[in-house]
Amino acid sequence: MLGMTGHRLTGFIFLMPFAYYRRLTKKQRQIYDQSDRVQALTLPAPEKLTPFVERLVSALKSERRTTVEAACRNLIDGVTDQLGVPAVRLRVMAVRPSDDSGELHGEYELALNRRRASICVWMRTAKRRQVVAFRSFLRTVLHELCHHLDYTLLNLDDSFHTEGFYKRESSLFNQLMAKPPQTP
Repeated sequence: MLGMTGHRLTGFIFLMPFAYYRRLTKKQRQIYDQSDRVQALTLPAPEKLTPFVERLVSALKSERRTTVEAACRNLIDGVTDQLGVPAVRLRVMAVRPSDDSGELHGEYELALNRRRASICVWMRTAKRRQVVAFRSFLRTVLHELCHHLDYTLLNLDDSFHTEGFYKRESSLFNQLMAKPPQTP
């Protein structure tokens, strides 16, 4: 059943809807269900992106925002080129904004009024202002990129956090990490 997540208990699977699914309109549920059906995205040549992944590892170690942004932009451009979708603007900011509800890791802004879609991610934690671990940072970037791919590749009218969405994010991560990056 779409829009649901399974929980196993003593050999039985009980389906439980994500909390907000019941509050969606009929049209939103259709979009949600479409999103949930797509479990993976396949990069035609993920090995060609390995150098970009390795540069991102080095860039994060440098702790220089502009270096991280350039490395991240190259990786994102490589992914969008391979998938044949429009490019997305990317900004890497320093310290994550935070409030009582937590820290903001990244955000995606839909293309509107002739402006290109954009992704913004933060490279330092709010409390300690430490550079985010590579794998966490890459997952955040891919998470925001998946929102872009929902609109441009899957042609969805909205981008929901479905089980399929998280599986697509993981499929990209696993392809990019198939050959662990070499660190200098």
